[in-house]
Amino acid sequence: MFTGAMVALITPFQDGEIDFETIEELIEFQLEGSIDGIVPVGTTGESPTLSHDEQKKVMERVAKAVDGQVPVIVGAGSNSTAEAIELTVHAKKVGADATLQVGPYYNKPTQEGSYQHFKAIAEAVDLPVVLYNIPGRCGVGMTPETIARLSEVENIVAIKEATGSLDQASEIASRCDITIISGDDSLTLPLASIGGKGVISVVANIVPADVKAMTDLILEGDLVSARQWHKKLFVLCKSMLTLATNPIPIKAAMAMLNMAPEELRLPMTPLEEGKRIALKKTLQEYGLLS
Repeated sequence: MFTGAMVALITPFQDGEIDFETIEELIEFQLEGSIDGIVPVGTTGESPTLSHDEQKKVMERVAKAVDGQVPVIVGAGSNSTAEAIELTVHAKKVGADATLQVGPYYNKPTQEGSYQHFKAIAEAVDLPVVLYNIPGRCGVGMTPETIARLSEVENIVAIKEATGSLDQASEIASRCDITIISGDDSLTLPLASIGGKGVISVVANIVPADVKAMTDLILEGDLVSARQWHKKLFVLCKSMLTLATNPIPIKAAMAMLNMAPEELRLPMTPLEEGKRIALKKTLQEYGLLS
């Protein structure tokens, strides 16, 4: 369930409201691209600017639209353990297959605090948990020791590693057998070399079949052939992640490709004009725009 190409789905907005019609169109596009899993209301899905009610509605609509065709792993994390449990309860109620649980942000817990936070969520709701280690967003990350401890908790099955550190991932792999998933598109193949099993991908919003082609080769153990896809995807991945804060560039790209509105919620703002030109060139060079 937690391997291969999984898309970190955007949340499209229209005039300030969630555009559920476009969400369903995007899901159909992902399924046509043979994506292995759909991950709504995470960082890319702008969960920090969704109300809890909106977040729950997106969970429900995505699970209903996917209808069991692939796993749905919904973002249900919070810096409040009680809130994360509440969202996880709802995720199970609406038929999600698992939850993605981001590290507690802003309140900056100790390693013991992080351990107790995730353990409490996993024990409160009988639903698989994918940990999400992204210190650049949260202000604090988990050490390999803490992740290894958490891997022993029933229901904690995988970790989305977005530290950018192969040493970190290597140490996790040496300490336990938790499934390691890349949280950075450009590092999917490098992580595979030390045991990574796939990616929760931003760029898969626009090229799901290409990301899937690479992860299929990775799972087959053919890293040499996967390298060709890595080289093709690399520039596109870096543009999605370095032109501006995610999901600003991916929403701009999807608008250029007539896939979804570019609209964001404050404090996220549209891509600057100079960077928009660079993004358009990248899409043209990839073959997505004429």
